[in-house]
Amino acid sequence: MNAQRPLSGGSGMTSQRARDRLIARLQANGIANAQVLEVMRRLPRHEFVDEALASRAYEDTALPIGLGQTISQPFIVARMTEAVLAACTQPPRRVLEVGTGSGYQAAVLSQLVDEVYTVERIDELLYQARRRFRRLGLRNLRSKHADGHAGWLEEAPFDAIVVTAAADQLAPVLLDQL
Repeated sequence: MNAQRPLSGGSGMTSQRARDRLIARLQANGIANAQVLEVMRRLPRHEFVDEALASRAYEDTALPIGLGQTISQPFIVARMTEAVLAACTQPPRRVLEVGTGSGYQAAVLSQLVDEVYTVERIDELLYQARRRFRRLGLRNLRSKHADGHAGWLEEAPFDAIVVTAAADQLAPVLLDQL
């Protein structure tokens, strides 16, 4: 597991108690990987949403992040992260994420793997995510503004690829980068 431990204080609905309640809900809904749960307990999800929505950050729901996009529901982030860890015969070292959005999924992954590469097609969302990564001291994330359907050929191969952006079908070029 990556040694990074981003921490951010919070009060009220962004407090550690609110985070702990979210983790209990995730466990009750079948999320079992202790590493994933601990990362999500520590990681300040309220830093990945607009300040006006911070009080809802630890609800198990998707929230708007602007430009017609949402931050994924915590259960989905946890489930996809568990799937990445379970699918690899060895701990994954390099993971590609397609669809950076707010950066939350990439931040979770960054605590569990050596290198995360994330691609976002909406430049304003990528700019905001990069600011969050810097503010939280997440140094093992590389990001790129591009159409994620093409992946990140220059950095391939990857141990796993997480597609968080909506797609009707998986582009074969992504499979070639595994």
